[in-house]
Amino acid sequence: MHHSSGPPHFLSGNFAPVSQETPPTKNLSVRGYLPECLNGEFVRIGPNPKFSPLSGYHWFDGDGMVHGLRIKDGKATYVSRYVRTSRLNQEEFYGGARFRKVGDFKGLFGILMVIYEVLREKTKVLDFSYGLGTGNTALAYHHGKLLALNERDKPYVLKVLEDGDLQTLGMLDYDKRLSHTFTAHPKVDPITGEMFTFGYSRMPPYITYRVISKDGVMHDPVPITISQPIMMHDFAITEKYAIFMDLPLYFKPEEMMKQKKRMFPFDPTKQARFGILARYAKDELLIRWFELPNCYIFHTANAWEEGDEVVLIVCRIENMDLDAYEEPAKKELENFRTELYEMRFNMKTGLASQKKLSAPSVEFPRVNECHIGRKQRYVYAANMDESAKIKRIVKFDLNAEPEPGKTSIEVGGNVRGIFDLGSGIFGSEAVFVPREPGSNLEEDDGYLIVFAHDENAGKSFVNVIDARTMSSDSIAVVELPSRVPYGFHGLFVPEEQLEEQAKF
Repeated sequence: MHHSSGPPHFLSGNFAPVSQETPPTKNLSVRGYLPECLNGEFVRIGPNPKFSPLSGYHWFDGDGMVHGLRIKDGKATYVSRYVRTSRLNQEEFYGGARFRKVGDFKGLFGILMVIYEVLREKTKVLDFSYGLGTGNTALAYHHGKLLALNERDKPYVLKVLEDGDLQTLGMLDYDKRLSHTFTAHPKVDPITGEMFTFGYSRMPPYITYRVISKDGVMHDPVPITISQPIMMHDFAITEKYAIFMDLPLYFKPEEMMKQKKRMFPFDPTKQARFGILARYAKDELLIRWFELPNCYIFHTANAWEEGDEVVLIVCRIENMDLDAYEEPAKKELENFRTELYEMRFNMKTGLASQKKLSAPSVEFPRVNECHIGRKQRYVYAANMDESAKIKRIVKFDLNAEPEPGKTSIEVGGNVRGIFDLGSGIFGSEAVFVPREPGSNLEEDDGYLIVFAHDENAGKSFVNVIDARTMSSDSIAVVELPSRVPYGFHGLFVPEEQLEEQAKF
């Protein structure tokens, strides 16, 4: 299933995996200075297949690799390590790829791959006891644990060592209370310290909601009823509610054979549904469902309550095509026309509305996480090109109105600043780090930290940006000793949390 013209897009250029882990490399060159609030470890995760795929390859495939920048007293250390999943360990034993991938789920071959893997399990060639996931999508920190996440599996616990090195401790099942998959995008309430999460499944209940106390205790499951199994990548919380998204990216294996489509085809004839449930509900009886025009949403930025309304800020795709995330050069640009949207749900009248806030294409929205679940003003999003590369970081002001008629991202209206990475330089999701912990400072008083790669020079670095001014002059640029492939989500773990996780 490889393309005869060359390797798949997401296995070429700087999407291509690095062949080796990098042990802690100290005293990196720093241009500028590293602010004291950046004492901690900046970690970013993404797909990095250890073995060449035997058939198709999709951007969502690949073993999880974490790239870490340990910062302390103005000095920086870089490290990269695989997330040591059960899947990776077994494939290392066999010396090659053995598990099915998203890239395999297409056409008759996809059905055969599913059957082949089931036979491998039954004959004990493969062991599914410890999950099928890659741990390659996102990172979260809760109750003294740094978690590597992939929505096909349970979390893997990572530990940051004194020298910045990263170690996989094993899978987390919350004292065997977690028996289903775990989203890559749980939400941690910055005030209560609780974590809110869900899992989706191909079998009923299709969605299961969970609350985890600040002490790491997982509460009883709350099944969420929807009509069909879906791919639900993200959700949101407010102070009172959890918001679920029943979007028409359905699990339909029969479509693989009938129309040679993926197992999750998008149905443009269906409405997008949003379920709002009291976040401590013991069941789903009082969930309120709202409808808006069909769309898909990979990522939410934040949500909050405003009078009778619940406000949700998202990156919205009009027409979703998972194939575009396999070979974007072969797809039309509209498959990457992701736009920032505000959605409002009136809990009193039952009405829903939406408003476009940006031109295309923006993704990976981040906010000052001191305001998760509460009204906030600024969103920092990645401006992507048609090949899914991040070329600019855009600062949106939700208190301002977007300029009408804009077809591209430009400063003005609600766009308060753009940081252009430079010609031939592409980056990653920008993670906001406040100048001081807590929410007493101005919301944008802090820094954005980004992994980036110069395709002209073949070198990677970490860029520190002034989040308030979005000045083109970086606060700091840290040169890295190894190439860092383009990846997914990042997280900054401050010094206090590193000290806390060392106790576990």
